[in-house]
Amino acid sequence: MANKYKVEPIGGPPSDVEELKKESNYLRGSLTESLSNRITGGLPELDNRLLKFHGSYMQDDRDYRNERQKQKLEPYFQFMLRVVTPGGVSTPAQWLVMDELADKYGTGSIRLTTRQAFQLHGVLKWNLKKTIQEINEALLTTLAACGDVSRNVMCNPNPYQSDIHSEIYYWAQQLTSHLAPKTPAYHEIWLDEEKIVDSLETNDEAVEVEPIYGPVYLPRKFKIGIAVPPSNDVDIYSQDLGFIAIVEDGKLVGFNVSVGGGMGMTHGDTATYPQLARVIGFVTADRILELAEKVVTIQRDYGNRSVRKNARFKYTIDRHGLDWFVSELHDRLGWELAPARTFKFDHTGDRYGWIKGKDNRWNLTLYIQSGRIVDTEGYKLRTALREIAKIHTGDFRLTANQNLVIANVTSQKKTAIVALLKEYSITEGAQYSALRRSSLSCVALPTCGLAMAEAERYLPSLIDKLEPILEQAGLRDEEINIRMTGCPNGCARPALGEIAFIGKSPGKYNMYMGAGFSGDRMSKLYRENIGEDEIVDTLKPIINHYAAERSQGEHFGDFVIRAGYVKPVTDGTNFHDA
Repeated sequence: MANKYKVEPIGGPPSDVEELKKESNYLRGSLTESLSNRITGGLPELDNRLLKFHGSYMQDDRDYRNERQKQKLEPYFQFMLRVVTPGGVSTPAQWLVMDELADKYGTGSIRLTTRQAFQLHGVLKWNLKKTIQEINEALLTTLAACGDVSRNVMCNPNPYQSDIHSEIYYWAQQLTSHLAPKTPAYHEIWLDEEKIVDSLETNDEAVEVEPIYGPVYLPRKFKIGIAVPPSNDVDIYSQDLGFIAIVEDGKLVGFNVSVGGGMGMTHGDTATYPQLARVIGFVTADRILELAEKVVTIQRDYGNRSVRKNARFKYTIDRHGLDWFVSELHDRLGWELAPARTFKFDHTGDRYGWIKGKDNRWNLTLYIQSGRIVDTEGYKLRTALREIAKIHTGDFRLTANQNLVIANVTSQKKTAIVALLKEYSITEGAQYSALRRSSLSCVALPTCGLAMAEAERYLPSLIDKLEPILEQAGLRDEEINIRMTGCPNGCARPALGEIAFIGKSPGKYNMYMGAGFSGDRMSKLYRENIGEDEIVDTLKPIINHYAAERSQGEHFGDFVIRAGYVKPVTDGTNFHDA
């Protein structure tokens, strides 16, 4: 079948990153030499860019930047390591390894990301290799946790149909494995395995080494998620490629396919915008690996390799059109998707507390503020989870909302886990306001080099200011999704927050409102470049208006649109419209 919408890949000279990837000899570059250089705690910029494919970012602690400049010292370089955990699932033994590494090489804390992955912060260059080796010994990997490849594949950690979890988790694993880079560079550099390929010589070799990606990989990162209605906790419409599980008579019959989502943008550049994925059809489970591979190859061949700000898959589809994409996909598959099947999402959040699943096993979802696993005075969360991991015989599941599920707990172990939680005064989350339980934030300052403002360290204190307003309005238990990022790259998916803040400068944020509670509509800019006092003064009358005049069951995002505060945004191409 021929694609009647045939188009040409975008023109323009390749960016410097594209040249770097091409010359890197399948992600090797000069990483080995740079890692052994004891003169500096950092890496050259080109090797730092390659390092992302291996699961790490070089950072410097900006809290120390000015002081170190005064002392004429280089920045306080350190590295963030991200660990691939498909579907967010890890064993108790793996949890204990991450906990040990946090003290041994990191800053004494673990972070749970919005993509259901572990992050360690503060790893020094001299410890990178040892840390990665110990992660691999625990049967985990950092390969492709970052970089221009398919990232950690997400899935519902605790769907309503709990017996479906094992199936969707299996497919999250299979997708992650199938789309992982095949280059031996990772094993050579970090695990001391024998070097296999010395140089790039022929196109045939490119096919052999990276049969899906080729020598230059993808134009930008690529994100995949699996959702199980009615829960849209993975924010399926934010994914480059989404699989929406269709369950009939208690059985998984296949997936609706969605394409072209993405949250990042650039301040002041209207050619960049967040976008919602669109559903294009239905596929049976046995065909999703083939489909995912073909989707990735379309982005490989047609994505923008000249301007990285416009290189995400959403722009490829918007530039050429959804009809073109579907036709191209059918061409490559040699078969066509079936019509999409009926489904409905009704929320994006987690369900806290103990929930009984299949085989008389229990699942406990704990609220984790900003995803940070750390001991603080009076709240020894990390210690409690370490002790639980020592006796737990099920698994741990990281949620897309930065929370934690202690899953597959037997009735006997439940008694012991409840006792440990009580001993360390760890609560499930019910004591927190619904706003706090529905909050997401990125790491931002001091370590993220892209951050323009605080997020993880600031959002809890902003919520402290908003909670009395909600309490007085009778809305303490009303779920309102609130999200904050330190920059517009969208790591905490702010465009899908009913209230959202995107960092503009230190202490200043653009404020957005109006996203759909179930993740099917984006927020709209309401106030620009405002600080805390103006944020609180702006939100107070809106919250009171919502409390007084909302309809039965009406969510905050729907109300602010109905009340005329903002216009609805159902497509990224009108995200910046007045």
